[in-house]
Amino acid sequence: MGSASGKIVVGVDGSEGSVEALRMAGRLAPALDASIHAISCWHFPPIYEGYVPPDFDAFEASTKKKLEAAVEQAFGENTPADLSTELLRGPAPELLVEAGKEAVMLVVGRRGHGGFRGMHLGSVSSACVSHAACPVLVLHEDGKVHGRSHHWGRREHD
Repeated sequence: MGSASGKIVVGVDGSEGSVEALRMAGRLAPALDASIHAISCWHFPPIYEGYVPPDFDAFEASTKKKLEAAVEQAFGENTPADLSTELLRGPAPELLVEAGKEAVMLVVGRRGHGGFRGMHLGSVSSACVSHAACPVLVLHEDGKVHGRSHHWGRREHD
């Protein structure tokens, strides 16, 4: 690939969607002459605040393990040579949007849940789409395109 002129930032939380995001970044990086920068964010649950001193090392170690497993699952023995990883402490939406300021693209998985499964973005992917300075690609857990066979808003007649 040579020296990359930019980077694709990938948000990784260990979900199938984030593994698909890594795979897609691996396919897009050569075309964009970009490296891949996988970011996992960790933040201790608010329930711990004020009750028990949080075990920062445990939260960070757990996140690191998920990141390593996701990279292994996405690429196996064919991990791109110019892939870098980073653990960041703090809320994922803000940190990924910030990382996107220096990226040619931000890729995240969609884990949104709601009344219309498959039609909603999750809070992280929604924040990235709404606020990132670079293009954002959001992938479903299975990497497939989901939708209807007809145009949205068009009524079908009997």
